[in-house]
Amino acid sequence: MDLYSIDKLMHETRQLAAKYRQATGSTLAVTGEIARFDVAKTLNLNLIDDMTLGHDAIGTGNRESLRILIKGRVIFEDSKSSPRVGQIKTDGRWDNVVLVLFDDDYMPAEMYEATEKAIKEATGSESGSVNKKRGAMSVAQFKKIGQLVWNNNSN
Repeated sequence: MDLYSIDKLMHETRQLAAKYRQATGSTLAVTGEIARFDVAKTLNLNLIDDMTLGHDAIGTGNRESLRILIKGRVIFEDSKSSPRVGQIKTDGRWDNVVLVLFDDDYMPAEMYEATEKAIKEATGSESGSVNKKRGAMSVAQFKKIGQLVWNNNSN
């Protein structure tokens, strides 16, 4: 399948997910795949298919050979809770994590990148606690330790 076809499918997936949430109040479990697609395309990463490796992509250019874990989170305007980043296995095989934040229409708004060292320090995972090894953190905390690498004003 060519890139144009995948672009079109992702566009339709975003529309479907947004309409589904508007109609039901529930979300479809598509954010992860949309995040992988958007981050790889935007940051010029090579996606890998083997999910057992513990990362989603391999970097090119200034990220040459870095193993990148990709996370996505939709920030809904009507959400009253503090959004959390999905689980980050701090004992995983990755070098950096890229978090893409989406708007209500599942369109990317911002991408942040954090190093393994920064995430382990922020989660205190080196202390050995089981909860800390899960890499639990809020989106706000990730934004604080990460670097903004893209936003929808920079395209």
